[in-house]
Amino acid sequence: MTVRIDRLITSGTFSLDGGTWDVDNNVWIVGDDSEAIVIDAAHDAAAIEEALGGRTLRAIVCTHAHNDHIGAAPALAAATGAPVLLHHADLPLWKQTHPEQVPDGELTDCGTVSVGGITLTVLHTPGHAPGAICLHAPELSTVFTGDTLFQGGPGATGRSFSDFPTIIDSIRGRLLILPPETVVRTGHGDTTTIGAEAPHVEEWIRRGH
Repeated sequence: MTVRIDRLITSGTFSLDGGTWDVDNNVWIVGDDSEAIVIDAAHDAAAIEEALGGRTLRAIVCTHAHNDHIGAAPALAAATGAPVLLHHADLPLWKQTHPEQVPDGELTDCGTVSVGGITLTVLHTPGHAPGAICLHAPELSTVFTGDTLFQGGPGATGRSFSDFPTIIDSIRGRLLILPPETVVRTGHGDTTTIGAEAPHVEEWIRRGH
């Protein structure tokens, strides 16, 4: 069976450092006709479960633990039995949203997640958050970047737990080395490619966070 990528856009709020913002999030569902993984269970567990269309959910992968990316993860896990996976460095952020629960498993750099016969590799890309990760799926010629890399530059680093030089190092060292045709599927907004973003790093550095 062919593995496909579906995008569901959910809406809600992002809260950190005493501020709250309205946001639209990309929820990525990767799988075939029988099983799938969800990358970032944002805002609406019922909508995500409906989008799965009855497929077995193998894992809920969190690219990082800001509340807009993990808010629906426990409810989706309860509804489907799928484990929630997070990098350990983001546990302090996770606990701000879900203090009474912990993720079911840990994402580690160069670890893998498999679904539908393909393998996605975990790339630890701190900067936007300490435990931020991306998922590279070479067989699909795509990388899921959460809030690490967007069309037009890196994710925001002006808030707690973030650091601008670190995110630049992550993007340079882990993402821009991927093939230029690799499609970048982001946590918010439109897709781009590695080749489209790579020439602009020095502009981003001059611009700062």
